[in-house]
Amino acid sequence: MKASLGAHCDDFYVSSRIYLKLDLSLERETVLHFFERIRREYPSMRRMRRRDDGALVLEESDMAGRDGRAKRWVRLEPGAIRFGFFAPPTPEDYRSFGELLLDNAPCHLTLSDLDIDYLEVVYGFDLVYAGNHDRLVAETLYADHPFARFLLGHEAAHTIDCQPSFGITLNGMCDTQAYLEVKSRTTTYEVRTGDFEDQLLSVYLTIRRYWGFGEPTDLCKAYGQLADLGEQLAARRVVPLVVKPLAHAIASRP
Repeated sequence: MKASLGAHCDDFYVSSRIYLKLDLSLERETVLHFFERIRREYPSMRRMRRRDDGALVLEESDMAGRDGRAKRWVRLEPGAIRFGFFAPPTPEDYRSFGELLLDNAPCHLTLSDLDIDYLEVVYGFDLVYAGNHDRLVAETLYADHPFARFLLGHEAAHTIDCQPSFGITLNGMCDTQAYLEVKSRTTTYEVRTGDFEDQLLSVYLTIRRYWGFGEPTDLCKAYGQLADLGEQLAARRVVPLVVKPLAHAIASRP
């Protein structure tokens, strides 16, 4: 997958979230049985920790390392189940990991179809850039747009906020949606002083499905459908129209 969707960025990852209407019962036995089931399939996932916010995490290694190696993780929160794959080698690797979790979560964590609010799959593209992220986005994505007269006009000493965010529905019922967001991390201090540090400029594609519309759907089946939609949108729209132009713009900067 890094060789395809992640070919034009420094870091690529896929994460998912099941947002729940009722809090999970994060009791010791429940959590350990669920995590042990995951570890039987992926023995390298042996680091368990509790976050300051009370969430429980099982992961392969120190996620702060960001050394380009593939890393899986799962996090249990009172109101959500999150999991992800940093630098997945292929789509099949991420899908099989997600399917294992979603196949086992209902019985181990006592999930009901009534309890699910939505399921989402997020594709993240990070590009390292030491410069004004907002100006870069404005010049790259809005140069020929009417917004450029405001963002890049003679009145603009600096562009300090250009983080486009869009949402569309993928069907007539509006229960399946897609969101595209560009996240800048440049501070006004950096803009004012001209002293820029390497920061991650992120592009996020989120595919989300809300429950309660039509007939109940199996979690694994819904997850596969969202992954299909996400991979298609990423390959046809997000990478060629957003990620690749930003990567080329960064490469052209001195």
